[in-house]
Amino acid sequence: MGYKHDYDKILTRLTLILARLNDGEALSVKELAEEFNVSTKTLQRDFNQRLSSFPIYQDKRRWKMQDGFKIEKTKSLQEKLVLDIIEKMTEDIGGKFAITSHRVLSKIKNEDFNPIYTKLNIEDIGDRLDDLQHIEKAIKNKTELTFSYENEREGTFRTNIQPLKIVNYEGFWYLLALKDKRVQKYYLKTLSNIEETNIVFEVEDNIEELLKNSINIWFKSDVEPFEVKIYADAVATKYFKRRALPTQTIETLSKDGTMEFTVNITDEMEIIPIVKYWLPHLRVLEPLWIGEMINEDLKKFIEG
Repeated sequence: MGYKHDYDKILTRLTLILARLNDGEALSVKELAEEFNVSTKTLQRDFNQRLSSFPIYQDKRRWKMQDGFKIEKTKSLQEKLVLDIIEKMTEDIGGKFAITSHRVLSKIKNEDFNPIYTKLNIEDIGDRLDDLQHIEKAIKNKTELTFSYENEREGTFRTNIQPLKIVNYEGFWYLLALKDKRVQKYYLKTLSNIEETNIVFEVEDNIEELLKNSINIWFKSDVEPFEVKIYADAVATKYFKRRALPTQTIETLSKDGTMEFTVNITDEMEIIPIVKYWLPHLRVLEPLWIGEMINEDLKKFIEG
């Protein structure tokens, strides 16, 4: 929640600054810092990083918009910033998807200049747009699909499923579907020979809640969530306060900057990779068996 609140404040501040520059004002970092109740260092970051691609410049300690440049009045500055961010995110997906997105967004924005840059590690599925259209249609119409699927355990096989959602976890695309009344995940790039059927199905409305509370693709739909308690040192605390995990609740926050927090998960692999990534800054306190699994993996790694 705090992460979203911080983002909203930054977006509002940048929008107001751009609006005033666009109206011809010359802005002082010191005066803006007092007005927005932030540090001058934050305002310098706004101008030198967050707004650096806009045609602005500093003249005698005041920031100005270059002569002859005007942001169109037909849409709000905040809408422009949001569209710029969306466009940079789709560029990172790549392929036909990025090309099509750029064309659509350009019609809305009516310009090629984008001051936002993002770096997201999202795999390119531009060559699967036809398949995505079939899947999307089946999801909307609640009709079953059949396709060929390949995995390491079973090789290539034919199956029929009830499609629920196209999802992206950690940059990878999956099809979420019901198979034998259980939620299954299928890696999108290994689907082939997709065929639509006329078999209609019904689905419960809890899928959105399930996705909202999931941490990664390891979540399970048929397991009751259980609580994991984690200790974070001062280094990790800063991050997990800014970008909380789904269902994260802070239990204690100490003066030394450390904290203990809990998350609800349905599979140990929802949390184990995160703890391993943040070692030695995170430690599982409860349940003990998850901490023991991590320690056993580290022991095997060290022993080679």
